[in-house]
Amino acid sequence: MSSFVPVTPIQLQIRKIIFENHNDVDEKFTNDEIFEKIKQNGDLDPSWIIDDIESYFMDICNSGLARNIAQNFTTIWMKLFEPMKKQHCNKCNLDVYLGMNEKPICPNPLCNSTI
Repeated sequence: MSSFVPVTPIQLQIRKIIFENHNDVDEKFTNDEIFEKIKQNGDLDPSWIIDDIESYFMDICNSGLARNIAQNFTTIWMKLFEPMKKQHCNKCNLDVYLGMNEKPICPNPLCNSTI
């Protein structure tokens, strides 16, 4: 197991990338596209593969932000239920991205406070 800890939690990186690149309910996107952008940003253990972050995409679907519309081996196609909005969490002092109807809870796993 790697001891790598990203500067920005993976959950927040994923949400920011979706917000900046796929914040349209009519657009579909894949976990592979998001993973590639995280790798480009460099805040990820270089030994990780897509399977290492699959649970984060499941969490996004379970939160009500997005839905899994198709899957093929490790590729998951998703669509947002609603557009996301950028908010600021005063407790952890980070910008966070939530769906309009998601619970107003900070998705930072080190925080989880009400926004």
